[in-house]
Amino acid sequence: MELQREEERDAEVTWEDQQRINQFSRLNVRLENLEDEYKGQKTEKEYLDDLATEIELIDEEELVPYKIGDAFIMLSLEQAQARVERDKAAIDSHVDELDSQISAITTEMDELKRALYAKFGQAINLEKS
Repeated sequence: MELQREEERDAEVTWEDQQRINQFSRLNVRLENLEDEYKGQKTEKEYLDDLATEIELIDEEELVPYKIGDAFIMLSLEQAQARVERDKAAIDSHVDELDSQISAITTEMDELKRALYAKFGQAINLEKS
């Protein structure tokens, strides 16, 4: 047991090992950014779902203020509903893309973790704190 701990501490970090560690770090940062964006898109989807519910309660003859960027435009009820549905579909598509990217990055990070833990054991910490 003592010999194994000593070997872990004395394991030489090769150029390839350093490249793996750097790649893991870059992937970790990218993963955190994607997860933040994913959460933001999910929140935006919830807002659009709430908006769709609220729009259903509006009288058909009224114009609906719809925000585009920093400005509001007045749309008919049908136009507003169509725009909300289009925006929800775009967000769903983007969320699916983010989900696949997160999955791919997680898979690559798991492979790097296995390789690095196999060589360095407990001498390296690759877990989120």
